[in-house]
Amino acid sequence: MAPGCLCCMKYMMFLFNLLFWLCGCGLLGVGIWLSVSQGSFATFSPSFPSLSAANLIITLGSVVMLAGFLGCLGAVKENKGLLLSFFIVLLVILLVELILLVLFFVYPDKVSDGAKQDLKDGLKLYDTQHNDGLRNAWNSIQRDWHCCGVSGYSDWYDALKERRVPDRCCKNHYQHCGHNASSANLWSQGCYERVEEWLDDNKHLLGTIVMVVLVIQLLGLAFSMTLYQQIHRAGKKYTA
Repeated sequence: MAPGCLCCMKYMMFLFNLLFWLCGCGLLGVGIWLSVSQGSFATFSPSFPSLSAANLIITLGSVVMLAGFLGCLGAVKENKGLLLSFFIVLLVILLVELILLVLFFVYPDKVSDGAKQDLKDGLKLYDTQHNDGLRNAWNSIQRDWHCCGVSGYSDWYDALKERRVPDRCCKNHYQHCGHNASSANLWSQGCYERVEEWLDDNKHLLGTIVMVVLVIQLLGLAFSMTLYQQIHRAGKKYTA
């Protein structure tokens, strides 16, 4: 490869990873803001109490920042160790994504049934102490999505051990409207089904986003390994 092409690839990779790093900073900032100021963004799952929207965004932002930093510094310094680290981090992320996609498509019923049961178990924590985040999260989704419970409003009867649902399940909302409410005044559709409908309505957009992300990751792997090989062939010395 000509020196000019190598230089062009080096700075293209630097700019690509700089953008990657800035996106990571943005995600991290949003995650921290949600964690500090928005208590309603909490986990619905009792099996994964730390799996909140804020924590997921913070983790994703941190990983993206790390990958972008390694790629930027490795490209500018022509450092084989950093380039190899970037390649490994990106490869691990790609493999995890592919494994999750395979499990989701191979065992859709098991994944769906397990998720529903876990969410229903979480309903039992609605009235317990120190679970304001879960309570706010359920109130928010039921208000915004016009749904009630996981599969339907009867889920709340089983969880709360009485004929009562959260007030946000009521079509005509007012304080204590969920106590002995008639089924005509409750949202009949479960929130899990509403989310499934939304995913189905937006499957083409979501599929396009997934494909774009995969292509970007593959290009990052290809560029980093190509640059690594060219630096190795040029006899560049490793500098820590």
